[in-house]
Amino acid sequence: MYQLASDGIAPSQGDSAYFTKVFAWMAVGLAVTGAVAAGVYSSGAALHEVEGSNGPTIFIVLAVLQLALVAGLVGLVQHMSLFEAGAMFLAYCVLNGITFSTIFLAYTTTSIVSAFLVTAAMFGALALWGYTTQRDITGWGSFLFMALIGQLIGLVVNLFWLNNTLYWVTTAVGVLLFSALTAYDVQRLKKYEPPPGADYVVVEKDAIVGALALYLDFVNLFLYVLSLLGKSKQR
Repeated sequence: MYQLASDGIAPSQGDSAYFTKVFAWMAVGLAVTGAVAAGVYSSGAALHEVEGSNGPTIFIVLAVLQLALVAGLVGLVQHMSLFEAGAMFLAYCVLNGITFSTIFLAYTTTSIVSAFLVTAAMFGALALWGYTTQRDITGWGSFLFMALIGQLIGLVVNLFWLNNTLYWVTTAVGVLLFSALTAYDVQRLKKYEPPPGADYVVVEKDAIVGALALYLDFVNLFLYVLSLLGKSKQR
């Protein structure tokens, strides 16, 4: 049967409903993170705690809690209620917001907004390409995972080496890496099929896990774009 070109672009009704859930949860997560970050920055007392002498301890605790929430949500989601899964996702977004409040101290508000808009445009274009391309990019998974490990190693090394060239290399690689991960994750989610006999709750919880993946892609892409384009308040 003859197939219109647009048929490969327009999602089926099931795909559309699932993607609506995924992007709705992602949008809520980003909104929560942004609101919390702005709120902490606007609150002198809260910002003082984050930036004060207890700051390093607070950041370590936040990092541990964030890792625990991500691991718990991804690994145990099928054993949770829908409320618990949603609460864990939003709790992670809140903790991220507290951590991200410090970027308002390092960069001008204008450059933060500009970086966010650039990231949103990039993310939208990459997500659209990942969804509509006829090329199968789900095979990129192993390569992207190894690249992510290499990126993390480079970041840790530069915490001690403090080499400016390595900083810019890891920043540029970070933009490319999370751009690729965005397209990869969107295509991977496009191929999602509910388990046999799955009900609304199972699909909704899977959508939350999918939203977490895209949320992480967006946030990391934003941070790297901000590193490249952001104007420091100390310049």
